[in-house]
Amino acid sequence: MSKQTFLHGALILVAAGLITRLLGFINRIVVARVMGAEGVGLYMMALPTLILAITITQFGLPVAISKRVSEAEALGDEKKIKQILIISISVTGSLGILFTGGLFLLSPVVANYFLTDARALYPLLAVTPIIPIIAVSSVIRGYFQGRQNMKPQAMSQVIEQIVRIGAVIVLTKLFLPYGVQYAAAGAMAAVVLGEFVSLIYMLRQFNLQKRFKLRKTWTKHIKEGRKTLNELMSIALPTTGSKFIGSLTYFFEPILVAQSLAIAGIAAVESTKLYGELTGYILPLLFLPTFLTHALSTALVPSISEAAARGKKDIIQYRILQSIRLSLASGGVVTVVFMIFPAVILYTVYGTSQAAFLLQFMAPFFLLHYIQTPLQASLQALDLAQPAMWNSLIGSVIKFIVLVGLSSQPEFGINGVAIAIVVGVVVVTLLHLMVLIKHKVFKFPGAMLLRFLIVVSCTGYIGFEMKQHWLEASKPLYQLLTMGTILTVLYFILLFVFKLLHKDEWKMIPWNRILPKK
Repeated sequence: MSKQTFLHGALILVAAGLITRLLGFINRIVVARVMGAEGVGLYMMALPTLILAITITQFGLPVAISKRVSEAEALGDEKKIKQILIISISVTGSLGILFTGGLFLLSPVVANYFLTDARALYPLLAVTPIIPIIAVSSVIRGYFQGRQNMKPQAMSQVIEQIVRIGAVIVLTKLFLPYGVQYAAAGAMAAVVLGEFVSLIYMLRQFNLQKRFKLRKTWTKHIKEGRKTLNELMSIALPTTGSKFIGSLTYFFEPILVAQSLAIAGIAAVESTKLYGELTGYILPLLFLPTFLTHALSTALVPSISEAAARGKKDIIQYRILQSIRLSLASGGVVTVVFMIFPAVILYTVYGTSQAAFLLQFMAPFFLLHYIQTPLQASLQALDLAQPAMWNSLIGSVIKFIVLVGLSSQPEFGINGVAIAIVVGVVVVTLLHLMVLIKHKVFKFPGAMLLRFLIVVSCTGYIGFEMKQHWLEASKPLYQLLTMGTILTVLYFILLFVFKLLHKDEWKMIPWNRILPKK
């Protein structure tokens, strides 16, 4: 089995994350252009229910499997690894079957009474088969991560997105003549097909690289697996807590949005369209830079854990600052472009400039979202996962209070939902920072943030001036690409000038493994 070093494995995940994020963005564009805002709204209304079911089905086991497999491999205990896999597949497989049946039976209730749009039933039913598929694939992914082999996971993500895009184009156009609800169901079916093909690839790689016969003595391993199950649950349960809060929030959000907008006097069809514009158009754009922040978080946990074990507080401080600095650097230029050219971007990507104000309003606040994931990873690495979970819960409660309070007022409507999302991001990020400062492992980086604000302000000012003098309505795409390139080059020059990026960080990348040898 191919085993990578930590940095090489992290780089593979970064590359895969970039590719899948771009492919996923293309998928969103296809869905939006074929189905329109109303179809996207139905699609996005059904998605949180799926995420909640998957979170419960996985039960936090992927992280637990990765850790326990890694420990067993260090001891050369292949029998233990086999037992971990058998117990994990048994648990997730059973939960997958249970929740697939439950979602199938409860879909009419969820669509009619919670989402307030009976048409959401069709995408809900179409996506139910994905639950057992992801249940099995999550176990295999955890196994490969534990073996420190990131290539199968990276390739499976790319394969899944390619298949999904192809299937979306075919299925949405095939079903659209029958109604937008059937087109949304086709889009969900494309998700299922992509995951299924990805699972086939993962299973193929597993069969080629495994060092034991999985089916042999299956029953015996289950009977003797109580200790292994307890070891897995000791990690899985706390992990599930944080993920469950996020999934539950995601599940209830479209329900509260639909109910609140109904109170504001907005019809169900119109509210579905507005919610589709926010979650199907705006949020995917704002989430574009997060592939790098997630990769940084993956790399951050072992680095901080090692430093904490050795009592190296200066290294902990440096790593946290470094993750914040790189996360802000990756998201800053995107934020500037979104704030200056919101209408041009939306029209170029989706063929409509609706909701341009929402993109312009939310973009600067999402800079805090970009550093939120590394901060949470830091808390987990420092055995502060419980405060991180409570921070997420507090942020979700405040977000829902603001959402209901504002979006139910006619003068706010969907803008109230956007404000609530922003408030949730700000609250959770600041709470994470406060916990780290309270435990004296991190000092507030005032000077660094000031330098970052100067860089963003200078880039933004020049971008605004270029828009005022150069932008022509007849050539929006060409003008956007030209000015975007100029701003990006200027932005990165300023990052190096103000020491927000360092030359030494290039050494983190194993170039000898990436570039071909001469």
